Amino acid sequence: MKYFALIGAAGYIAPRHMKAIKETGNHLAMAYDINDSVGIIDSISPESDFLADFERFHEVAWQRKRDPYTALDYVSVCSPNHLHHAHIAAGLRLGCNVICEKPLVPTPALLDELERVEQETGRKVFNILQLRHHPAITELKSRIASGPADEKHDVELTYITSRGKWYQESWKGDPRKSFGIATNIGVHFFDMLHFVFGDLERNVVHYADDHRAAGYLEYQKARVRWFLSIDSGDLPTSVQGKQPTYRSILCEGREIEFSGGFTDLHTVSYQEILAGRGYGIGSARHCIETVDTIRGAVAESPRRGEAHPCLKRHSM
Repeated sequence: MKYFALIGAAGYIAPRHMKAIKETGNHLAMAYDINDSVGIIDSISPESDFLADFERFHEVAWQRKRDPYTALDYVSVCSPNHLHHAHIAAGLRLGCNVICEKPLVPTPALLDELERVEQETGRKVFNILQLRHHPAITELKSRIASGPADEKHDVELTYITSRGKWYQESWKGDPRKSFGIATNIGVHFFDMLHFVFGDLERNVVHYADDHRAAGYLEYQKARVRWFLSIDSGDLPTSVQGKQPTYRSILCEGREIEFSGGFTDLHTVSYQEILAGRGYGIGSARHCIETVDTIRGAVAESPRRGEAHPCLKRHSM
């Protein structure tokens, strides 16, 4: 049994980490969040310590470190994006391995810094890249790999996840904290595209505002038109009023069905990490480089055939 601490226990994604810790036979020893709406802990690990001040959290974790019977083995980080680097570094310096939500950090330079802290502490960072474990995605990867080495596939990625007015008032709506739409809701899709289609060769942004982003990515084995949005008005008419989220990947016009199974992928990710097969900084670098480029890009007019169909609704 491994002892875990969880940073960001009141967040949306934290219950999936709590569930994964429990389902892998491990113990959530302590949790931290500045917000105290963490009653979900009672159904998973009611005896866990909970701290609402980071200074107290760090002190308790340091005290536990002195006793091999109570020392933490892992710190799981589910805090807002802009705090990931500081919380990961703190976990490593407490002598723990760290499991962190996406995006690991916003820039390649901060990945380099985390590698230095890994070397200093002898501990490792693992990123939750859950789509790499989705059966539909692994099947697609195998199918692409078995084809001709020089074949490029036409791919269309659409992800629309409706968010209310609260979103812009929260840290997620602040680009200094979330790093924008493409990073906050798109980074694991960009990781998936690299995982399936190989290295990125071209990265162009066609449109970006506070609610949506779109562009074109060319990989070794794919030409990808992508569109991301948090505006319910962008949902296809066939699903408006019926469901708040729409995910679609078309490969050569064929739909890749991956809507189901998302809630279990964190447990699979934990199982792989604990078995020594987790995805570390090197695995995360490609998608961090991708979103870093997107954030700094100036929108360009699409070339012929490179515009996502949803762009027709929005002026350039």
